[in-house]
Formats: sequence, C-alpha cells, structure tokens
Amino acid sequence: MSRTDEELVRDALDHIEILKSHLAKAGVDEAVVADAVNMRLAATIESLAQTSEAFRQSHFGDEWPLMKATRNRISHGYSFVSQDIIFMTIANRLPGLEATLRAALVEGFSQEGNS
Repeated sequence: MSRTDEELVRDALDHIEILKSHLAKAGVDEAVVADAVNMRLAATIESLAQTSEAFRQSHFGDEWPLMKATRNRISHGYSFVSQDIIFMTIANRLPGLEATLRAALVEGFSQEGNS
C-alpha cells in the first residue's frame, strides 16, 4: 500500500520536530547530536522523496535536486559531510521547509496528486 502525500508530509514534519529536539539538548555530546541531526535531516528528505512528483515540483521546484543531493551526501558520504554546512543548512533552510510543509497541510491535498 502506498502512502499519501499528506502522510509523507506529516512524517517529514515529525522528523523535523525530533531534529529540533536533538538540537535543544545542551548536555549531549556534540558528535551524538550531529549524528542524530544528520539522520533526521536525511529521513525528512527521504519522506519527501516518496511524495508524488507533482507535489515535489509544486512545492520545491528547482530546489528539489539540491535537497535530494543533500540526503544522498549524508547517507552515502557521511564521513565527508561538513557539519558546519549541515548546521548552516538547518539554520537557514529548515524553517522555510517546515513552513512550506505546514502550508501544504493547511491547503490540503487533492486526491489526484495524493498517491
């Protein structure tokens, strides 16, 4: 059974919430936080990769290939990923991504593009 775009967006938002909770943990070793944040960022993008092409195009457009490349870099080249770049990405891009996903939930999902 395939999941709907709405379910996948909700999953992505759940991953974002957990990612933010990891960042809020002041007493956790920095490497542990980095590992957890990287995993949740990759999981967020992977959830979105399973949405319909129409959803990705309408909500991310030309940004999607860069997002997918970020996930691939984390997943396949983890030891070579600059944590400074990851944390800058989270600080500068994650709020906009989260806002886009929350707006998609408010706008609702059509049955056609919700496969």
